[in-house]
Amino acid sequence: MSELENCELCEWRCGVNRLAGERGVCRVGSPEVAATSLSGTLKSYSVTLLGCCYRCLHCNAYRISQYPDPLWWYGRHISPEELVSDAETRIRAYGESVYSRSACSDSGKEFKEKLEIDKISFTGGDPIIHLPYIEEVAGVLRKRGSKLGVGLATGGFCTSESMERIAGICSSITLEIKAFDDEVHRALTGAPVEPVLRNASYLAENAREKIRVFRTVAIPGMTDKQVVKIAEYIAALDPEIPYRLIGFRPNFVLYYHPGPEKEMMERLAEKCRDAGLKDVAWSGYYPEAYPEGIERKAEILEKRYSGNQEAGLTAAYALDTGCPTHPRNCGECELRDNCPATLREPWNRR
Repeated sequence: MSELENCELCEWRCGVNRLAGERGVCRVGSPEVAATSLSGTLKSYSVTLLGCCYRCLHCNAYRISQYPDPLWWYGRHISPEELVSDAETRIRAYGESVYSRSACSDSGKEFKEKLEIDKISFTGGDPIIHLPYIEEVAGVLRKRGSKLGVGLATGGFCTSESMERIAGICSSITLEIKAFDDEVHRALTGAPVEPVLRNASYLAENAREKIRVFRTVAIPGMTDKQVVKIAEYIAALDPEIPYRLIGFRPNFVLYYHPGPEKEMMERLAEKCRDAGLKDVAWSGYYPEAYPEGIERKAEILEKRYSGNQEAGLTAAYALDTGCPTHPRNCGECELRDNCPATLREPWNRR
């Protein structure tokens, strides 16, 4: 970790001694882990690291990215060996659980393969400011002969040298291009866009097979027009690169700024396809009306809640996710250990 004594990992190239308490733009010293989690959907053991080289106005994890300034305290420094050991233990237990579930399924093999964890992924904040730590984790995996890869989700504001190192150790890379015009990128993140576009080009040319997705948060009136410019840029690099649009969720400085409607997200995705991209998808929107079918479900449930309209409408959302017990009584529900309404992202509601 001696590299942090003169840190020039991101394009700010602050040159501060983070190990001695000096603070650059990212404001953090030694790598600290805010949280870890397992995701069958992402097929990863995810590690959230504190700190970021950006100051994004729309950050949905600002207490993590702007650490320690928000005065929310999280985890601690975890040695690479301890982190890998924890990952292996939890992945093993998860695999046994998936195996037992797949044994009861008609398509058990496919089910098991779909949920099999294949990497340790780093996110934040932005984990690029902790690149030496990630490299040490990768080194531990190699020493142990592990088949786990290394994933990284980043805003891409790192030096060319750092990006080459990232491409060298990672098996999966997600790059978020927040805006295309430098003025918009600076206004939103506080940083220039050129390094991000340069690094996106480098990945497309030198590590294409490692790109999981490029993505952009669609913010009405701010980045919605940027999306097509970004799509054209990516298409010129490689039209097969997957591009994902994320509907802005009001947060942080932009807490009172409106999110996009479904029609906007669909329209933007179509424009990206028109720009030449072959693989475009989106998630997240903010409707002004009840979702389709909710009012009908509310009418049905109202009777079960003693004719209370408010209760009927509220419970309709639980029913829509598959909640079978009405009136709701989680303590006696047969699905309480596998609740279909638990941890359901809004865009995965159906």
